[in-house]
Amino acid sequence: MITKERKKWSIAGNIVLGFLAFLAVMPFLLLVIASFTDEQTAIANGYSYFPAKWSLDAYRYLVNEGITIVRAYGITILVTVVGTVCSILMTSMLAYMLSKEGLPGRKVLNFLLVFTMLFSGGQVPSYIIYASVLHIKDTIFALLVPNLMMGAFSVILVRNYFMNSIPKELLEAARIDGAKEWTILYKIVIPLSKPIIATIGMMTAMTYWNDWQNGLYYLNDTKLYSIQNILNAINSSVQFLASNSVTGVRFGDIPSNTVRMAIAVVGILPLVIAYPFFQKYFVKGLTIGSVKG
Repeated sequence: MITKERKKWSIAGNIVLGFLAFLAVMPFLLLVIASFTDEQTAIANGYSYFPAKWSLDAYRYLVNEGITIVRAYGITILVTVVGTVCSILMTSMLAYMLSKEGLPGRKVLNFLLVFTMLFSGGQVPSYIIYASVLHIKDTIFALLVPNLMMGAFSVILVRNYFMNSIPKELLEAARIDGAKEWTILYKIVIPLSKPIIATIGMMTAMTYWNDWQNGLYYLNDTKLYSIQNILNAINSSVQFLASNSVTGVRFGDIPSNTVRMAIAVVGILPLVIAYPFFQKYFVKGLTIGSVKG
């Protein structure tokens, strides 16, 4: 039974959390409003939640790059989906193997896994391996492969989840019935691990969606650019045009400030829309998976 005292604390807690949530949303709201603000108004008065003059100039500037942005969105969605699925499969298989307490060399493999989180060979060796050994430069794999090699933290989360949340008796019963390890993994373990799968899936998808470094390092063909690379190129072009008087274009004619806000909105909006659908799994999986195994 809920007492009056507990109800009061619950109401107070909801008010505090609601206020904190409001504070968290306000910067994003300002970002969106700033992207619809007139350039001259933004220069004169700064960004405001109630701008004196609204404008679509920043988005019109982006629409001029319509075909390029649509293609970049398609590439980003493709890479994000394929990369996330492949990453989940690789992470789940490695985590399932490391969750076996009787696995020969398990301690060595766990050490090597943690070692990759603490030390790295650096960007130059990575570039040489990807460009000269794997030959992914100027291919779609330049946006896909490098992020597949950076899942040590996800493996540890999934391993701990498998060890602490999947009943060992259930796995033993499946073995007694003749199920092989592949069957146990894909028919029993993974279906029971939706929270942690959604967690690493969301983190991996965000990594792929926000990635711009791989495109910068390994791509010269602009037709393979992701949305982040395209938006970064547009931002650089805006800065160049705004500072170059030879072009004959006045500084005020280019929405150099508000277009940056529009670029940020275009880049982050899909993630903002998708996140609420994964939030309950994300919180639960991150909490359970972080328990020490």
